[in-house]
Amino acid sequence: MVNQNNKQNNQPFRSGFVAIIGRPNVGKSTLLNHVVGQKVAIMSNKPQTTRNQIRAVHTSEKGQLIFIDTPGIHKPKSKLGDYMVTTAENTLNEVDLVLFVIDATEKRGAGEEYILERLKKVNTPVFLVINKIDQIHPEALLPLIDEYRKQHDFKEIVPISALEGNNTAALVDTIYKIMPEGPMYYPADQVSDHPERFIVAELIREKVLHLTREEIPHSIAVSVEEMKRGENGKTLYIYAAIYVERDSQKGILIGKRGEMLKEISKRARFDMERLLGEKIFLEVWVKVKKDWRNQERMLRNFGFYDEN
Repeated sequence: MVNQNNKQNNQPFRSGFVAIIGRPNVGKSTLLNHVVGQKVAIMSNKPQTTRNQIRAVHTSEKGQLIFIDTPGIHKPKSKLGDYMVTTAENTLNEVDLVLFVIDATEKRGAGEEYILERLKKVNTPVFLVINKIDQIHPEALLPLIDEYRKQHDFKEIVPISALEGNNTAALVDTIYKIMPEGPMYYPADQVSDHPERFIVAELIREKVLHLTREEIPHSIAVSVEEMKRGENGKTLYIYAAIYVERDSQKGILIGKRGEMLKEISKRARFDMERLLGEKIFLEVWVKVKKDWRNQERMLRNFGFYDEN
């Protein structure tokens, strides 16, 4: 039971919002899932996996942290890409702390330079989080730290391995130390502020990312058409559509004798049952909507734009 007043140790209850930014595929979602102890953001080895802001909640005796996993900052090639980058950049001015995550195995490039330039324009404290340290020789770490220290006045520099969990607890402890005293924004047992429909759609999209390649991963969107409970109250019925941009992509997703779509559905249903804790009936089909990534109406339908 979390004691918001922390009277036993006379420590204030600290809370705040933390943005996680970085180039695509540096491990932001992996870090987010590890910190909260379960999957709230889908993971893939393909860039631009995250399209929306994913909010995850970490609650402890020390306080409550709301982590915001932003889409990877990249050079946009569509209206969807524009939305993703704008979402990530706008977050920097709305939080108490920014975690700039880099990949220890990659050299600093144009993507990092662009983010560093953006960071110069915000007053929010920034931690540099060097991820994937399990994949480099320890002697390579100090030169990397020195290199980035010259580029920005980081509040802290924390090397971690999000996949292995190395030093992630220390990162969370360090974040709490700089957070202001504040309220509990969410119930102690809540780990995300997204509705079930969003999570269900993301789990289906994750399985497509895992099972397909080339242009398919970036060409899909998932719409949950209906969610309803069965008459016995023991089964949740979910009906969802996967949208693609071309007929050839539809054929790939369905697969020979429907085998690909069956595998996507099977894997997604397994994760849904684990996450939601109930029996799931899942039906998925594929629709073609040409060039949907550049159609503002379609992007709004998929929840990528606010109505204001």
